[in-house]
Amino acid sequence: MQTTFNPSAPFGPASTGQNAGGASAISSDFQTFLRMLTVQMQNQNPLEPIEASDFAVQLATFSGVEQQVETNDLLKQMATRMGLAELGGWVGRKALSSAPVHVTDAPVRLVPPEVDGTDRAELIVTDLSGEEMGRFPVDLDADELFFEMPPEDEGGFPHGHYLFKMESFAGSKSLGTHPVLGYARIEEARMDAGQILLVLKGGQIINSEMVIGLRE
Repeated sequence: MQTTFNPSAPFGPASTGQNAGGASAISSDFQTFLRMLTVQMQNQNPLEPIEASDFAVQLATFSGVEQQVETNDLLKQMATRMGLAELGGWVGRKALSSAPVHVTDAPVRLVPPEVDGTDRAELIVTDLSGEEMGRFPVDLDADELFFEMPPEDEGGFPHGHYLFKMESFAGSKSLGTHPVLGYARIEEARMDAGQILLVLKGGQIINSEMVIGLRE
């Protein structure tokens, strides 16, 4: 079951309906209990009648169960409200993760890895299957990279989701490739089986556990 955060949707109506259903069930159970108690009184052994204190204990026990059910319903409502408030805190912010980045004509903000001994590096762009689409030089003095799609006649490629990584070099020796993180705006947050799923700009869906950093 998925819960989608929508700032414009009021929480009240859904909550009211749920309360009404719970109250109706409790009322029905109580009426059944009273009928059973009445039958028990009518059919008791006249030689060994049930003590009034025993009836009082049964009523008190049912009352305690009834209160516990109402308390559980209230706790569920509070948990739902808290969950929705948490979802609202994600929407509109920019998440830093290793998820595929939606590339268009607008510059994409990336965070390269730090690899000791690097004196040259190349930014590698691959499609989701891992096929290399292009390589671009990296400014080693930059803490962040702004990748802008070049024209197709200059090595550009169609708009879509791509993965970024960086190959580092020391002289002519490769020091290996490492993932490059990217920022993407969070368009929607969902609760699914106790986990928070984030819908990024471009439609990519990731688990909130993949997020390494956030920006307004």
